[in-house]
Amino acid sequence: MVRDYVHLELDREIESISGTYTPLKELRLNINGRDILCVVGMAVVDTACCGSGSFIYATVPGYVVTWKGRIDESGLSVSQVEPVEDETVRHEIAKTIMETEIINNCNVNFW
Repeated sequence: MVRDYVHLELDREIESISGTYTPLKELRLNINGRDILCVVGMAVVDTACCGSGSFIYATVPGYVVTWKGRIDESGLSVSQVEPVEDETVRHEIAKTIMETEIINNCNVNFW
């Protein structure tokens, strides 16, 4: 199933219910001959009732189907992605990300 991914502005802090998160960079990883979109960012939990902290995360929307093919009503680029469903491929992607970024396995999230 192909889904839209709206490219968030990099280095811009976004408020959430428990703190903030900031997308820092986008990676296009070539895995098995296909490009994978990965967004690396930092989250700060400082308004949650259960404590505070910060961590680096990676979000993997999926395989790139079209790259920044249109602009949305807010002026942000939109790509189309296909989520990665194969667990073996997900493991390979997470391993690649952890080898190049300072991220542990539990902070790599897939759509």
